[in-house]
Amino acid sequence: QVQLVESGGGLVEAGASLRLSCAVSGGTFRQYTMGWFRQAPGKERDLVAAVSRSAGSTFYTDSVKGRFTMSRDNAENTVSLQMNSLKPEDTAVYYCAARLGHTTTLPAGYRYWGQGTQVTVSS
Repeated sequence: QVQLVESGGGLVEAGASLRLSCAVSGGTFRQYTMGWFRQAPGKERDLVAAVSRSAGSTFYTDSVKGRFTMSRDNAENTVSLQMNSLKPEDTAVYYCAARLGHTTTLPAGYRYWGQGTQVTVSS
């Protein structure tokens, strides 16, 4: 059974940085495209960033380009999301997700999910 466990969320002020991590166990990590989604209260769950199986390509939603960086370590079975220059609108629960196949922005395309970690950015 594949399990994803996120860590690293918290409460920070605008302009600060946070680093989220996701540890994956129970599967063949290098087979998975990995994504970070976020969901704010009353809003849909949206893809923030994704990285391909080989880490050869990454995707970022427009609102985080230049501020967030996603990486993966296929030796350690982990992905991370470095978030800099955080804004109040980045406040959400952040989820790590995994799928077989290429990157898709659709949450339904990801088979495995973590439990989520709260990120709160105060103004």
